[in-house]
Amino acid sequence: MGSGQPFQRILVGVDGSDASLEALRQGHMLAAALQAEVDATAYWDYPQAYAGYVAVGFEEFEEEARAVLRKAMAAAFDGDTPSNVHPHLVRGHPRDALIEASRHADLVVVGKRGHGGFGGMLLGSVTSALVAHAHCPVLVVHTPETNPHG
Repeated sequence: MGSGQPFQRILVGVDGSDASLEALRQGHMLAAALQAEVDATAYWDYPQAYAGYVAVGFEEFEEEARAVLRKAMAAAFDGDTPSNVHPHLVRGHPRDALIEASRHADLVVVGKRGHGGFGGMLLGSVTSALVAHAHCPVLVVHTPETNPHG
């Protein structure tokens, strides 16, 4: 944005699902071709039932999200994260946070129908809102289907 290079920052939403792992791989592949950086971002928040209560003992929500992000990075890149891929953990609901973050990205990449191991990071419920309201282009990546015939 601004330097003549069409894509400098690609934002990838990560929830640990197979679809988000494929989004990470595809985001990196695009970024490598475009000499761009990838922000691999997982979102977490306290469950709504706890809103208004003192957040004591809820560190496990953040830690679980951190573990999901760490495992997703390792799985997507076979344990060798590329130098242009930067993991980030952000507190906030994925829908709102991704839409806001899209203001500072050149492209957002998400997996279709993500159902990560952490309940607060469901990207499947976010994709439609993101496509409708993002401030930059959005790429929705499908999980590759395996061919049963070889």
